[in-house]
Amino acid sequence: MSSQTHPTVAVRPSAAPPARAVPRRRSNLWTVRAPIARRTYWVLALVGLFTPLVLWTMLAAWGGLDPTFLPAPLQVLNKTWTWITETGLMEDMGISIYRVVAGFLLSAVIALPLGLMIGSFRAVQALLEPLTDFVRYMPAVAFIPLVMLWVGIGEGSKIAIIFIGTFFQMVLMVAEDVRRVPAAQVEAAQTMGASRSELVEKVIFPSAKPALLDTLRITMGWAWTYLVVAELVAANSGLGYAILRAQRFLQTDTIFAGIIVIGLIGLITDQLFRLAHRRAFPWLYLKG
Repeated sequence: MSSQTHPTVAVRPSAAPPARAVPRRRSNLWTVRAPIARRTYWVLALVGLFTPLVLWTMLAAWGGLDPTFLPAPLQVLNKTWTWITETGLMEDMGISIYRVVAGFLLSAVIALPLGLMIGSFRAVQALLEPLTDFVRYMPAVAFIPLVMLWVGIGEGSKIAIIFIGTFFQMVLMVAEDVRRVPAAQVEAAQTMGASRSELVEKVIFPSAKPALLDTLRITMGWAWTYLVVAELVAANSGLGYAILRAQRFLQTDTIFAGIIVIGLIGLITDQLFRLAHRRAFPWLYLKG
């Protein structure tokens, strides 16, 4: 049997695939809602905070403005230190914090259940929302004469002004937070036989909690903005009173110091609310 010789087939090496260009990684800085690195965030935050300070320092050093109208940052810092050590800044801070917190808490205690009812029941919405919407456009300072007649000129009047300034806004924001609860959740609970009170207590309110805490954070900021207005009412202490007294004597450095102190207290309060929100609802911050 003869052996059959098979021809040798030359196998050409396959050509290597052409190298693909590695796409450049795009920056997330200008991508809508894209996360950025924590380090980048803090760098940008510091730039945003210190840029006005640098511009203020340069403008004051220019010398073209009277220091009575625009004191230098160092002058304001020295005045703040004098206020701390000699003229009772800590006492003024304490009484102002008490007034703001008391007015805010009184507003929250009433506004939260009222807004929950307005957002949950159309009948309550029809009854109370138009009135609340009407009153919220009235400036709080316009109520000062009535507050002085009804409450007097003690601490209650300052707390009442802060209450008026925050309450009506808070009611409407709470009601809107409640209305944002998905209807599917309510319908599913109704299908399972949940009663009216169970719908409110176990479905609507728990679902709205994250938004409600954000609403409290925002309205706490408004409470601080009404501090100076509240301390117009026969006050003899507090940060707002100190600012108004300094205005009468053209002590611009004290005015700047008081405004900055109020801003710092408000910033700390805001960050505490953010921390509480993160601790209470950690699942909202999970990276998916």
